[in-house]
Amino acid sequence: MKTLIYILMVIAVGIIGFNFTKLDSANVLQGDSSIAVISILAGLCTILLLGILLVSKKIAEKVKK
Repeated sequence: MKTLIYILMVIAVGIIGFNFTKLDSANVLQGDSSIAVISILAGLCTILLLGILLVSKKIAEKVKK
């Protein structure tokens, strides 16, 4: 399960990196840049949620012991 979470985190980082290349600094909220901003925020949320899942798994392991 941990390896799947780490793989998903790497994919999310890749998506964030790809969408940074699509950003137009002059028109951030117009055209393809708005989609890129939304995708970057979605990737960041994904990383945050997967991080929370990792921490909760570690807590559950310690509670069982």
